[in-house]
Amino acid sequence: KKGRLDILRVHAKKVALSSDADLEQVAAMTPGFSGADLANVVNEAALLAVRRGKDQVGISELHEAVERVIAGLEKKNRVLNKMEKERVAFHETGHALVALSIPGSDQVQKISIIPRGVAALGYTLQLPTEDRFLMTKSELENKVAVLLGGRIAEETIFGEASTGAQNDLVKATDIAKSMVKAYGMSEKLGTITLERERQPQFLQLPVASEKGDYSEETAREIDCEVRRIIDEQYGRVRRLLEDKKAVLQRGAKLLLEREVITGAELKAIMEGN
Repeated sequence: KKGRLDILRVHAKKVALSSDADLEQVAAMTPGFSGADLANVVNEAALLAVRRGKDQVGISELHEAVERVIAGLEKKNRVLNKMEKERVAFHETGHALVALSIPGSDQVQKISIIPRGVAALGYTLQLPTEDRFLMTKSELENKVAVLLGGRIAEETIFGEASTGAQNDLVKATDIAKSMVKAYGMSEKLGTITLERERQPQFLQLPVASEKGDYSEETAREIDCEVRRIIDEQYGRVRRLLEDKKAVLQRGAKLLLEREVITGAELKAIMEGN
């Protein structure tokens, strides 16, 4: 965090900051951000302030800039039809509801059905509360569960999934494969690693590559174990969302009305407020 704060302060010297522009808060929100990412945050915040007719950059511009770096620019010209918008609302509420229900998940900051970036039709913004360099087996399983939350919410409400969950499935499968092939987290295959390292796809951890020196039988066992991890978390999330179906419906309804809600607002619905 201190390193990120120092970088932010260097770039912030070039812009006028308002009294509420808390760079420490921004540093805490941005674990994993590179120096270039942090420079982009300050630059985006400055551009936003100009567009809004402000002569100083405030915390709202900095928060929006962090969101832009993570999720991309809003694409308000990407207009969804009514059914698509409703499906996306339940999908994103599903992700957020699972994350809020599982202890230790990254904090849910915002849930949105405003399209952003290249392909996202909606998104759930989660930010870690601290820098992390290690993850346990149960924490990785929790990540898989949150990723499956969107698809399972769609199935719970509409009876079937859509293509919108593809990227979630890619990420969930990547984590499950790494648990089995790289981190020795499969009881069936034992405490071994079957892969060399490649570029990380989640956290700051090496993940399993596709090629390995093992038999076809071992490859089949890997596939079975990956499927088992996904299936176990699927069942867990299915039960959770069936149990919280009323909250899912109320949260999605609010999201449809407002297009953007906070994690705190969904949590208040969970708590009956």
